[in-house]
Amino acid sequence: MPEYDILIVGGGPVGAATAIALRGAGLEVGVVEARGPQDARVDPRPIALSHGSRLILERLGLWQALQPATPIERIHVSQQGGFGRVELKARDVHEPALGYVLDYGALATTLARALEATPGCRQIRARVITFDAGPEAAVVRFDGGKGTEQATARLLAVADGGTLAAAPAHTRDYHQSVVTTGVSCTLPHFNVAYERFTPDGPLALLPMGEMLALVWTTTPDHAQELCELPEAAFLMRLQHAFGRRLGVFNRAGARTCYPLILKVADRIAQSRIVALGNAAQTLHPVAGQGLNLGLRDAWELSATVRNCERHEIGSAPHLGRYRSRRRLDRGGVIGFTDTLVRLFSNDIAPLKLARGLGLAALDIVAPAKDFVARRMIFGARG
Repeated sequence: MPEYDILIVGGGPVGAATAIALRGAGLEVGVVEARGPQDARVDPRPIALSHGSRLILERLGLWQALQPATPIERIHVSQQGGFGRVELKARDVHEPALGYVLDYGALATTLARALEATPGCRQIRARVITFDAGPEAAVVRFDGGKGTEQATARLLAVADGGTLAAAPAHTRDYHQSVVTTGVSCTLPHFNVAYERFTPDGPLALLPMGEMLALVWTTTPDHAQELCELPEAAFLMRLQHAFGRRLGVFNRAGARTCYPLILKVADRIAQSRIVALGNAAQTLHPVAGQGLNLGLRDAWELSATVRNCERHEIGSAPHLGRYRSRRRLDRGGVIGFTDTLVRLFSNDIAPLKLARGLGLAALDIVAPAKDFVARRMIFGARG
């Protein structure tokens, strides 16, 4: 008999959300994570949670603990040096906001603390060494400081993108890096988010409190240079890339930089093992879809587990149902973000013209615009 019905590797937001969503189900649930909630380091990277993710977090009883989060009421999309733009508005899709902006550290810390307080969920403070699957259970080997130990589970949910691979994956190097920081400017943002496509990659400015969170995708060399520039010179570069729609940029915080690679697991669920979040797909930050997709992974997996007979958890029929439920949403989001990057990250004249015509057409065709907005909020099944 396996020790656990479901054992989750990774206590980050996606893994924690999965465990919390299973509370009260009468199951043996465990989470393997090397860090405790007190160790959840401050991570100032901005994240944009969709309104759909807010609804998930509300069902988990966690949304109020994440306040204040800054609502996005409009999204303005344009391309540098070309015509055409589109505005997506929350009121047009009858929602209070398209999304909400906060820093990753706040989300991770809140979920880690909630996980710690979840009754019936055993926390294993350890580093995973290996895992494999048998016909009746998965086996995880880990080191918690007392040598190698192991545990068995009907289902192993790998929700840590930095751990051993749960399945073979397809990867693509975008040859881009992203710079993130907080900036302020002379005009108020009015809760508008901006996505401006440049030849080197998208530049996003997200309302965050009274300031703006910057997510600037560019070439690796340029990103490194932007991180090393004095503040005044950095702000001049940003002004040139974005323009003066928000007035003059006058302050920037500390900058961070990391490379961008698409990684997509070939099969997200098989042989007693399922991959969630970044373990299943690591996406480009364009349109801010990665974490939102991961939270939907967590919610859908917990729903399928709750609807299973206990002995069926982790079986081939169960995992087949999960794959079927995630296929459309996952494939749609991966294809959407990857296509945006490849279509807009260039300065090819015919493509620039086509992009401009496409943006202009989308802005005047209300049903198409609402379709895009709802898919960004709720995923492909929204």
